[in-house]
Order: sequence, then C-alpha cells, then structure tokens
Amino acid sequence: MALPALPGSGVQFRRILAHFPQELSLAFAYGSGVFRQAGTAPSQSVHNMLDFVFAVDDSVTWHMMNLLKNRSHYSFLKLFGPKQISNIQSCGAGIYYNTLVRCNGRMIKYGVIGTDALIDDLLHWKTLYVAGRLQKPVKILTQNENGKLQAALLSNLKSAVTAAFLMLPESFSEEDLYMQIAGLSYSGDFRMIIGEDRSKVLNIVKENVPHFQKLYSNILQECPQVVYKHQLGRLEIDKSPEGQFMQLMALPRTLQQKITSFVDPPGKNRDVEEVLLKVAHDPDCGLVVHQGISGIVRTSSLIQSSKTILTAGLKKSVTYSMKKMYKMTKGCLRKAS
Repeated sequence: MALPALPGSGVQFRRILAHFPQELSLAFAYGSGVFRQAGTAPSQSVHNMLDFVFAVDDSVTWHMMNLLKNRSHYSFLKLFGPKQISNIQSCGAGIYYNTLVRCNGRMIKYGVIGTDALIDDLLHWKTLYVAGRLQKPVKILTQNENGKLQAALLSNLKSAVTAAFLMLPESFSEEDLYMQIAGLSYSGDFRMIIGEDRSKVLNIVKENVPHFQKLYSNILQECPQVVYKHQLGRLEIDKSPEGQFMQLMALPRTLQQKITSFVDPPGKNRDVEEVLLKVAHDPDCGLVVHQGISGIVRTSSLIQSSKTILTAGLKKSVTYSMKKMYKMTKGCLRKAS
C-alpha cells in the first residue's frame, strides 16, 4: 500500500517519525501535504500541514513515553496523565489528535489509535474514520508483521469497492469509481458544510488516479462481479437484484445494521438477510446504502470534532478551525472563477 508521494518527502517523514516512541504497529502520512491535490501549486504543497496516524498496541504506555519526549504537544490534558488521555482517545472514532505541532521544521498533526480499534474499524466500519482515510492513497511509513492488521487493511479496500458499486450505475468510468470511494468517509460529515473545501473529493481524485489504481486494480481484476476494461478506464457491474444482494451481504457489519435500521419498520424485527434482500430489489438501493454510510460518518465526525477542544486546547482549536474555513473559502472562490 506504500505509494509514491511528493518528491523528496521520504527522508523528511522518517526524520519526523524519529521524534516519537517507535512502538508502532502502523504509521502513515496522508493529506494534501503528502499527495498533491488539484488546485494546489507544487510550491504550496510543501508548506501544507503534514497529517499522520500512528497505530499502537498499548495506548497508555505509548502516551506515557510520548509525554516524556513531547509533553508540549499535548493540551491541558497532559496534567491528567496517560490513562485519562487514553480514555478520551477511546471516545468517538477512537483516535487522539495532537494538532498544530512544529516538528523538524514543518507543522504537523498526528493521531494515535489503538491497533485493535483500528482493525475493528477496518473490518466493520464502526466509525469509518481512520478506515475512510485508508481507502484513499496514503504513504505507509512503518508497518509490523501483524497478520490481522494486514488482512483488515485489504478487507477495508474491498468493502469500499463493494459500497461504491452499489451507489454507481451499471457502466461507469474508473474516475467515477474513485470519486465514489474517496467520498465515502465524507458522506454525512458536517465539516463538508462548515470548514472543508466542498471540491475536496474531486481535488483528491483528479491528481491521484494512478495512486488509486495501485490501491484497487488487483481487487477490480479479481472481482467476479465486474468487467474491468483497464485500457479504456471503464467498468461494468451486475446491477441485478441477485448481484446487489451479494454485494449487500458483503458489506461491513455496522453498515448492514444501519441499512436495516433505516428500512425495517419499528416492531418488525426482521433479520438482516431478509431486509437486505428487500433492499436489493429496491430501485433506490444505492440511496439507502448512502444513507447508511452517512449515518455512521455523521455520528463519528461530530464526536471527534467535539473532542478537539479538549485534545487541542481552545487556542489551537480556534486556529485550526480558521485554517479550515480559509481553505473552504478559497476553494469556493476558485470554483466560482
């Protein structure tokens, strides 16, 4: 899953990683500071904030060691110690972010998530927060030999393809597929209304189609339900009720439960398979799947954002929000022109 990023970034990432405790099951960098996005000049990309996620087996121990090395990265919560920091981490999307941190000459933001919580999100889309980031190109910096984690990373990509198929027509372009996949983790996210550039998904995909192809081409070639015309950049999928039922049954557990709660009237208590069979015959099947995904993302993004004022502190929270608003306004002006 390690993919080409901006030129010359590898050494810088390793130097930044060296500032942190090394007990990591997975570390990756993502975002506009790592992969160029449409509408962003190369000279601007190298000044964007760098975003990292660190997966750790023991969150309490990792935060304890990081407090010794990088105490200034934390808000007032450092006064309560690593156990309370880990308790707050477990709320919402299960990730704890330190933001607007100056490290090795760059401004960075890094999130810490437990390995088990990450695997759970990758397999079941419990929050689709970190799993959603890993459906888009990222730069893997380190990864241990955890077989369960490796299998979960692949499962997450396959689930993203399946969900996207259900929301797409019978025939579509490769770029359409990647747009749908890139947008999964933004569905229902209130920050796409307040605080994010609304062209974000298009900007991510437009400059990074080869990176998406490296992530998904093998999955598409091995999928029995799709005709993948690689040279033409076109795909055709089975949109029969039988085909859609197979896809619905392959979705992550949390999404199946969300779909069932939307479709099954209160008091009926039908089993998931029966409800999904009904959805497979529904002309609005794709819309129902989209609603289910939005329900997952809406909840996790609200809780995670509300944590920011605790994990970042008031001053950093305001500064970070203003930066997001500036990016959103600039994106709207660029689109209008």
